[in-house]
Amino acid sequence: MRLFPTAAVLAAGTLISACASTGGEAGSGPAATFDTARLSEHVRVLADDSFQGRGIATPAEDMTVRYLSEQYAAAGFQPGGANGSWTQDVALNRFTASNVRARFEVGGEAIPLAQGQQITISTRLPGSEVALADKPLVFVGYGIKAPERNWDDFKDVDVRGKVIVVLVNDADFEEPALDTFNGRAMTYYGRWTYKYEEAARQGAAGVIIVHETAPASYGWATVQNSWSGPQFDIVRANAAAERVPMEAWVQRDVAVDLFRRAGLDFETLKASARSREFRPVELTGATFSGAFDVATSQVTTRNVLARLPGTTHPDETILYTAHWDHIGVGEPDANGDAIFNGAVDNATGTAGLLELARLWAAGPRPERSIVMISFTAEESGLLGSEFYAANPVYPLATTVAGFNIDAMNVYGRVADVDIIGSGQSNLDARVTAEATRQGRVAKPDGNPASGSYFRSDHFPLAKRGVPMAYVDGGGAFRDEPVAAREAARSEYGARRYHQADDEWSPDWDLRGQVEDLELIYAIGRDLADSRDWPEWMPGSEFGPARAASANQRR
Repeated sequence: MRLFPTAAVLAAGTLISACASTGGEAGSGPAATFDTARLSEHVRVLADDSFQGRGIATPAEDMTVRYLSEQYAAAGFQPGGANGSWTQDVALNRFTASNVRARFEVGGEAIPLAQGQQITISTRLPGSEVALADKPLVFVGYGIKAPERNWDDFKDVDVRGKVIVVLVNDADFEEPALDTFNGRAMTYYGRWTYKYEEAARQGAAGVIIVHETAPASYGWATVQNSWSGPQFDIVRANAAAERVPMEAWVQRDVAVDLFRRAGLDFETLKASARSREFRPVELTGATFSGAFDVATSQVTTRNVLARLPGTTHPDETILYTAHWDHIGVGEPDANGDAIFNGAVDNATGTAGLLELARLWAAGPRPERSIVMISFTAEESGLLGSEFYAANPVYPLATTVAGFNIDAMNVYGRVADVDIIGSGQSNLDARVTAEATRQGRVAKPDGNPASGSYFRSDHFPLAKRGVPMAYVDGGGAFRDEPVAAREAARSEYGARRYHQADDEWSPDWDLRGQVEDLELIYAIGRDLADSRDWPEWMPGSEFGPARAASANQRR
């Protein structure tokens, strides 16, 4: 029996049981009709246990790539990779830590740390083992060095060879009125990836991020599931200059106890870290020791690319992106389930790309080319999109704009469209106009403190100058039962995100997902048949990179 429906079955439309229509013209093309049954079926297949959580560089990757290639072909798209291929190879190093032993020691008393319980320890530095013995501990506040903001948490303190302890997010999260880091809207300085990068620049032996649910925007279970398994990184010419030997998270309560034993008050120091005058504080008499084996190997994973050539300006590209990967197989949960199916995150976005491809191919051929990219290794730190942005198949200078899709709404129609990273580009105006046409209201990201703008695959492209839109349906539900829909949406964030319970449901209401797809289809259609080039807003940190290639656009 075939594992998933054939491309011909999906193309023939025999799965259609519920449709949603734009109810009007989308740009110069016909009314776009998205099929909720098709969307649901794609998610059901991709989130099936047989796909083993879509872990990268596993047999599940082969299944996923094959499925996506078949479906893009059935939709009417061409292979979009180099040399007529459906894929772009992405070379990564994989690091698996095992036999982890760790402890704090304060005043001669050892505090054992169990992997996944009190602490998660990993590395992205090639080698066979890591051994840190009796390393001094230094609290460096938020671990930020930002000269343009007159901010330096390290001052002149030498942390080389030491283990630094840092807070998650940035100073404005706790006190937005400071406005040193854009208030509650997280900057890249608040992301865990930045903390590790800066620790390496400072020469630290290791970095421990104190996990707190509110500023991290996720619970300890997400940390446990995301950092206890294999870690990946792009292959680097000089990894030792860019990675620390140990990357770790620790439970807040453990950190509070450690500080107390060292004669310090965690909350007091946390408050002092919000000031530009903060200086690093050594945890006197406290040390960290940790050792673990590392299995390091190089693997090749794949981005999947599909292209619909434009009729008039085929060398100008509009992107639609979403990541196909998820966590794979991890530790069993309380129900014994070890497969992290990743249905919402991000089989929904992957299904959205397949439906977008079908709509684009069925309508009038666009003047500019349309490219769908199903990225790999997003869950490992946006590595598939980082690789593509550094090695683009289609020149970034003539990439008109892009639309990223991640974890779509499966709970029903909503009143708002959240613009993630609002204020960055004039794509916001197009989103606002199209939302209004739909009878919805475009609003800034309702939770900018979570740093979503830096947590999905549009970011590597944006920081290289490509205007990227990332929108998400939000706000109040428009259909009853409202309370049940709100409860389901809240439960996902609390209990299912990055958990084994992120599974497909036949009871989902995908009409909200359809409205979001209609919106980015309509904007893309307008751009595809125009000579417009979206721009970054004055003051955006991404503007200079775009301006450098201005002479290549006409």
